Amino acid sequence: NLLVKKLPKVIIISSGDELVEVGDTPSPFQIRRSNGYMAKAVLLQHNMPADTRHIPDDLEITKENIRHCIKNYEVIIIIGGISMGKFDYIAQALEELDVVKIFHKVQQRPGKPFWFGAHAGGALVFALPGNPVSTFLCLHRYFLPWLKTSMGMPAMKSICAILNQDVSFKPPLQYFLQVKLNTNEDGNLVATPVEGNGSGDFANLIEANAFMELPLEQNNFAKGAVFRVWPFKEIFF
Repeated sequence: NLLVKKLPKVIIISSGDELVEVGDTPSPFQIRRSNGYMAKAVLLQHNMPADTRHIPDDLEITKENIRHCIKNYEVIIIIGGISMGKFDYIAQALEELDVVKIFHKVQQRPGKPFWFGAHAGGALVFALPGNPVSTFLCLHRYFLPWLKTSMGMPAMKSICAILNQDVSFKPPLQYFLQVKLNTNEDGNLVATPVEGNGSGDFANLIEANAFMELPLEQNNFAKGAVFRVWPFKEIFF
């Protein structure tokens, strides 16, 4: 017999009045929406289709939309509105809709505001920070490993690489350094840091092909040290 498993029904929700459709002209305080399209593309790479919708910065509209999704989807990915800003209503809406918070905030950069919870009806909620690099990282570091495990697929292999130059990072946070992976003349996997401009610099990911996970217990990371990496592109050498 061939054992199979049904894919969960997924929706991706983006939020924020500052986001407009790709074809619209942003006002000075707005930007075009990209995270929803990016997240949908990441899921499609893993043969998982997802619906999408966008909600404004309004508590009641946010609750109405999430209530609908709790009833109709098994996995809800929410992007943005999960920090502590004046118009960030996602955490409050989830609490008022009886979605049980399992954790909120991870001691890492980028992606610290990440929120995860579950509803008694069965829906799981992954609420990701809205900065594009943060969203992208959390999908690859948390959502995709969860997906493979929940589907009974082989766990993602732990891949390590050699850091190719000295790096310092002072905040007491686990740091996911953008790197470009290559092999050296000895056939070892080497990670070269890719300079960026923070978690809003989505275009910077064009030059990188992985994140290197640097532990929060350290501030200085020496060239030649070995750490785990999370590739997000097909890598051929």
